Amino acid sequence: MAGVNNEELCGIICVNKPAGFTSFDVIAKMRGILKMKKLGHGGTLDPMAVGVLPVFAGRATKACDMLPDHDKTYEAGFRLGAVSDTQDSTGTVTEKGNIDGIGSADILNVMEGFRGDIMQIPPMYSAVSVGGKRLYDLARQGVEVERQPRPVTIYSLELLAYDEKSGEGRLSVSCSKGTYIRTLINDIGEKLGCGGIMTSLVRTRACGFSLSDCVTLEQLQEMAASGGDFSTVIKPIEQVFAYLPELRIKGAQERMYHNGVKLDLDRLRFDRTAPRVRVYGENGFIGIAAPDTEKGILRVEKNF
Repeated sequence: MAGVNNEELCGIICVNKPAGFTSFDVIAKMRGILKMKKLGHGGTLDPMAVGVLPVFAGRATKACDMLPDHDKTYEAGFRLGAVSDTQDSTGTVTEKGNIDGIGSADILNVMEGFRGDIMQIPPMYSAVSVGGKRLYDLARQGVEVERQPRPVTIYSLELLAYDEKSGEGRLSVSCSKGTYIRTLINDIGEKLGCGGIMTSLVRTRACGFSLSDCVTLEQLQEMAASGGDFSTVIKPIEQVFAYLPELRIKGAQERMYHNGVKLDLDRLRFDRTAPRVRVYGENGFIGIAAPDTEKGILRVEKNF
């Protein structure tokens, strides 16, 4: 494996993040496995969480700030009757509540108020910055500060299972970027009047990828030991933009596009109502562009 260099690698490797690792731990591990520095990830996962973590390699890292935020889906375990300082089972229980008489119907009724656009107060144990300091750093010092509610969207929220005796159950959640599932469970527990903590979290879908698209760190290490050919697991960058309509150009138009010339919309055939398009040339995917209908030109956003 000595001497192998994958700095020209470009695309996405979906990792099934193991428990106990931060998203940054996964990136650090993969830098060693892939022998490359230019890596980024699509959506932070807490250490206790497992599941889909898209890792962007090489030029594909330019897409990290352009990712759609509407397709993160989770399965979360929860337990009613307790509140913890971290809002999950890794923290210290600060309150206990009575779950007697609380059934699935009660949970379903409360869940109605958590679908759609809602406001969430970020937990103290989070990477959100307040006054230039990370909340989790303040929390570890025993300091609690006021946090402003932030808008998030819950696209779907379903109760998968609930045991009235133990107070334990599972939820399926599809949500926008920046949603804290443990805060959602905490808030549902608060509305029920008994408290609730998250006991497990699996991200089953992110950026259009599912668990079936993922490989483990162990599998990547085996590939590295066998010669470092990652072509079977790296996915093309355009896959995360599959929801956008495509625009195909060739010849003089393609040459002009590569040279930074803003193309005339009247000379292009594509859906002008789309805010963005995937641009393809004769050799495949080029990048993302946006039509400026007021000026009648196509603006380049990112080329890969």
